[in-house]
Amino acid sequence: MKGSILIMDDDEGIRNSLSVMLEKEGYQVFVSENGKKGVEVVAKEGVDVAIADLNMPEMDGLESMREILKIKPDTIVIILTIQPTIKTAVQAMKKGAYDYIAKDANRFNFEEMSLIIERGLKERRIQDENIYLREELKKKSDFFNIVGNSSEIKGVLSSVKKMANTDSMVLIQGESGTGKELFAQAIHYSGKRAEFPFVTINCSALPETLLESELFGHEKGAYTGATETKKGLFEVADRGTIFLDEIGETPLSIQVKILRVLEEKEFRRVGGTRDIKVDVRVVVATNKDLQGLMKERKFREDLYYRLNVIPIYLCPLREKKEDIPLLIRYFIEKYNKILHKRIKGIEDEAVRLLSEYHWPGNVRELGNLIERVIALADEEKEIIAMTDLPSEIRKGDASILDNQELATARGDMDFKVLVNEFEKKIINETMAKVKKKKEAAKLLNLNPRILRYLIKKHGLENESPPC
Repeated sequence: MKGSILIMDDDEGIRNSLSVMLEKEGYQVFVSENGKKGVEVVAKEGVDVAIADLNMPEMDGLESMREILKIKPDTIVIILTIQPTIKTAVQAMKKGAYDYIAKDANRFNFEEMSLIIERGLKERRIQDENIYLREELKKKSDFFNIVGNSSEIKGVLSSVKKMANTDSMVLIQGESGTGKELFAQAIHYSGKRAEFPFVTINCSALPETLLESELFGHEKGAYTGATETKKGLFEVADRGTIFLDEIGETPLSIQVKILRVLEEKEFRRVGGTRDIKVDVRVVVATNKDLQGLMKERKFREDLYYRLNVIPIYLCPLREKKEDIPLLIRYFIEKYNKILHKRIKGIEDEAVRLLSEYHWPGNVRELGNLIERVIALADEEKEIIAMTDLPSEIRKGDASILDNQELATARGDMDFKVLVNEFEKKIINETMAKVKKKKEAAKLLNLNPRILRYLIKKHGLENESPPC
């Protein structure tokens, strides 16, 4: 069923003909000879669309529309009138009508009405989806979904909660994978701008000309291929928040324009001649040393000090290892639901190994690993074991030759054992960088046949790339 429609008209011929045609289109149809009964139908059935004749006994179209919208505000109301004047249309639209259509005695354009109904239902679906997605995003961005008990994470959360309702600019610094965008979302969705857009862009992902167009928009004909006017993200984010990720990768020419937006609250589209005012909160993030870039004249000093109002530093996962067990449990629960598995827990030894790993990709890498382990787990599996972890975790990430304490703890002080471990480490790291064994052999300056032998010797067949 495409949806439900109520037809309110004192003309039985109109009711019958509309009912037949709309039912053929796949709609559930209700009819009423006056507005009062129509309102009762809406109260009982909760229809999607109400088609109301402007002139009806007991309660006219505008009055019945007002009562219907009190009961069900998202109802799409279409007014039928034999007076298709501008004044009539404006009056109806001001009072909440979605659209109106003229009728001439018992005739009207059904094709036009069908298109209006379809357009209205489509727009309402989009609105419903946007509300749902915003609520889902708000849940994901809630402070309670930022996992961690370490003093570092508690300190950052305390700062974020204090700044959420301000308009001060925020500079989030940290390595890739530390959750900079998650914290930016938390700042937005817990503050006074939460009902307005949260817009994000990775400044390192686009060349200079495209980045300028994305941020500030362009006018039709501004350059070859600009066939229509386009709003920039600063304009889209009006009254909300714009998150500029990897701000350190922004070209100097773009930095000047960003500085103007921050200082003047206005900008011009590419090819434009008028200034556009915006009210937007700016949150930026970087994994670069901006002060170092300033010394190299790659980042503007005035922009840095304009952005660095409230600095937040997200430390890498290796510096807050007490959060790893909590994060593991969080990701197990998350990917159990997504992948429809029933993992209940993880062995203590596996947690120990995960806690000892240095996590160059930080929380993102840990989440990806847990997703991979759960995705590859058998349907009946309930506990993640040490043997389920990839080899680089099981072996540890420390250099075998540079960490004799590790070797002693494992009883591997034998020279041949140490050499074997070192061979495995080198082969693993090389194969992680390339797509084929031939490429790995070339990098290692080995005969491909010898590399295949070493891969087989060390039991690395399942982890190696194709030939």
